[in-house]
Amino acid sequence: MDDPSQTSSYEAYCGPVTTAIFDWAGTIIDFGCIAPVEAFRQTFSQHGVEITDAEARLPMGVAKREHIERILEIPAVQARWLTRTGVPSGDDDIGNLYQVFLEIDRANVGRYSDVIPGALEVIAALRARGISIGSTTGYPREVMETLQQVVAAQGYQPDHLCTVSDVARGRPWPDMVLANALALRAPDMRSCVVIDDSPSGLAAARAAGMWAVGVTASGNEIGLSCAHWMALAAEEQTARLKPAERRLLDAGAHYTIGSVAELLPIINTIESRLSVGGAP
Repeated sequence: MDDPSQTSSYEAYCGPVTTAIFDWAGTIIDFGCIAPVEAFRQTFSQHGVEITDAEARLPMGVAKREHIERILEIPAVQARWLTRTGVPSGDDDIGNLYQVFLEIDRANVGRYSDVIPGALEVIAALRARGISIGSTTGYPREVMETLQQVVAAQGYQPDHLCTVSDVARGRPWPDMVLANALALRAPDMRSCVVIDDSPSGLAAARAAGMWAVGVTASGNEIGLSCAHWMALAAEEQTARLKPAERRLLDAGAHYTIGSVAELLPIINTIESRLSVGGAP
């Protein structure tokens, strides 16, 4: 590409996809995004307040401390908190809950760290095409230090990792995906594809001017373990996929896939669009 400083008019990017930026839980590992949900529920339970699976999942994708704050903003959860404590939740409560969450989550990520079927094969195929592998996560760096080792033993090591601890703003802000593009020397934001199972992750991709691919079956929107999902009848799977796809498309996804195993045809489609000057 020409030096941008010597170009006075907009030029379409017609090159290939150069960078694929993956979320972790629900996208590359932890089918169903189970680990954080269990950790949030256990955290609140230790403080005498029970939350539902749906309440734990609602803010998924944002930084974990903010996630706790948003759970407490759910009217039904705040009502239970008031009943239990007699006073509204405050910053100190959020901080205490977050510290408990970190302790629980460090244990949980080891239990729910299996690589999603087909992910390693897709990563290998992308690398064979010269595509760099980036990654983002709402987990803080201290949790990822443990999780990275567990997942690396299974064969997954991205070329770059940016955690929410490494940037000023987490999702839905574009900071983490932009940090990956810079670290991996992407020639253009239009050459980057973000693969994420959360609406906030897809919003971050769109804010950065990148392609956004939403993950449904293995992600938080459906929230079932691999065994549970595979045990469903085809009709039930379809019934659950349709609203999940709609939510992710509404959040900004250009495309949706059931799991990362289905990604390669989408990459081909994006490259075809790019070759004629298409853009996110």
